[in-house]
Amino acid sequence: MSPTTAPPRRDGRAPSDPPAPRPAHGPRRRRGPAAWLRAGGLSNLVFLLPLLVIFGVFSWFPIVRAVIMSVQETNLVSAPEFVGLENFRRVLADPLLWTAVRNTLYFAFLALLLGYPVPLVVAVLMREVRRARGLYSALAYLPVVVPPVVSVLLWKFFYDASPSGVFNTILGWVGLGPYPWLQDASWAMPSLVLAATWAGAGGTVIIYLAALTSVPTELYDASEVDGAGLWRKVWHVTMPHLRGVLFITLILQVIATAQVFLEPYLFTGGGPNNATVTVLLLVYRYAFQNSLGGDYGAATALSLLLAAVLAVLSVLYFRLTRSWSTS
Repeated sequence: MSPTTAPPRRDGRAPSDPPAPRPAHGPRRRRGPAAWLRAGGLSNLVFLLPLLVIFGVFSWFPIVRAVIMSVQETNLVSAPEFVGLENFRRVLADPLLWTAVRNTLYFAFLALLLGYPVPLVVAVLMREVRRARGLYSALAYLPVVVPPVVSVLLWKFFYDASPSGVFNTILGWVGLGPYPWLQDASWAMPSLVLAATWAGAGGTVIIYLAALTSVPTELYDASEVDGAGLWRKVWHVTMPHLRGVLFITLILQVIATAQVFLEPYLFTGGGPNNATVTVLLLVYRYAFQNSLGGDYGAATALSLLLAAVLAVLSVLYFRLTRSWSTS
């Protein structure tokens, strides 16, 4: 045997041969209750039980209860009566439903057109500020902590349609106005969108600012060396890193605008001439503005229809944007 030749293996295989594959293990044995208890399963269940109870009582039970009520004729006063799908047929045959759908889509369109880019622009501008960034962040978030009733009263004062109103006075300085604001059907919805954007943009600004901290500063420095201005830095550096966050905030804003209720209810009550009636406001009218406690069957039926539409829209959205948000 040559000194450089390795001795043969005990299994008769040459040293240069690849190692023999390990035999595949058989089916994994299932642990019994005793092994589960010894592994701490009971203590895990004890710690998890309060969460399951709270989630079941406050989340799943209302959902199950709503499904049951949607097939009943009930006002929570008299005994409920099973009516099958009659509530859904009655809701779909209501002419006001399609007015509410159009108004909701109009509100969502205006909110996306105005409220979606504004927080991003504000966050990018605040990212470029070198001093007092914390102060600007607090000012941007301040409208979120203002109670909704207080903000509505404030904006109602601003929306005074008389020539001496706050907005009409300011616009009068440049020769514009006066405008009817909430008193006119064509002006009411844009007025609500403006107030809603002011009230809700602060939270999205904070989300974008947090996401901007993950963008490496070296990329901004390199782009400045290459002579890139603010717009090119935003387009080629900031936007690619915020792509996933932008897709998430977009679907969240679509869901939120489809469920708009507070602004139409507090500002106009759905008027003038049903110009600001939304789907969720119509649900409220079914439930609380009829005799004997309201028609809760129709209200829950419309709520389930809205939830189903939003669920389908969300699934389609995430399927279509899966590759875009991760590429």
